This record gives sequence, structure tokens and C-alpha cells, in this order.
Amino acid sequence: MIRNRPLTFLIVLGFSAWLAYVGSGSRPLLAQNDPGRQSFEKRCTGCHALDTEKAGPRLRGVYGRRAGSIPSFPYSEALRKSAITWSGDALDKWLTDPDAFIPDNDMAFRVTNPEERAAIIGYLKELSGK
Repeated sequence: MIRNRPLTFLIVLGFSAWLAYVGSGSRPLLAQNDPGRQSFEKRCTGCHALDTEKAGPRLRGVYGRRAGSIPSFPYSEALRKSAITWSGDALDKWLTDPDAFIPDNDMAFRVTNPEERAAIIGYLKELSGK
């Protein structure tokens, strides 16, 4: 016999919601104090957003995506023809020195601190579900 029906209902409801969440393949939202998120917001959002184009292309899903492949964004010819897929290594080289990695591209910004680059890349990887 179940004596505390409201509590049992809440437990079953919570467990059902958790099962739906786990089954959906969703990932938890990254914390506000996540170093990658903070570095991304500090260094990247002047030109990029996660889900819309700005001066640079949207970056949600960039990890694992072919460079220059968003049809709605006017990439440089060099980037469109690069045949690069954005992996951790490729993003690290890109953020270190975009022009050395893919000459004649349109991005002039660099992230010189290796720990900050790694945090940004980890954040973008997590947002890409990788």
C-alpha cells in the first residue's frame, strides 16, 4: 500500500521526465561559469552567434562540419575550397593563426592563449554533440 500518493506521483513523474530526456539524446545546458562558454562569449560573439549568421557564420554544430558549408553565409573562396572538416586539431590551428592555416580567408582574429583555445574548442565540440 502506498501511503504518500502525491510524493509517489512526483517521483514517478520525475523519473518519467528523466527517461524522456535520456532517450532524446539531449545534453545538459553548459553552465554559465563554464570556461569554454565564457571564453566563447568574450572572444567570439563580436562576430559569431551560435544559431544565426553575423559577420561570421553560426557556430553551433561547427565541430565535425565541413568548412565553408553553410549555404546562407558568404565565405571566402579560400575557405569554401579548403576541404577542411572542423576537428579539434583543425580548429586549434585556425584559432591560432587563420591566415597561416588557410591563406586568403576573411578571418583576422586569433586566440593566442592555448588554454583559452582548448576551452573554446571543447565548448564548440559539446554544442555539436560530439
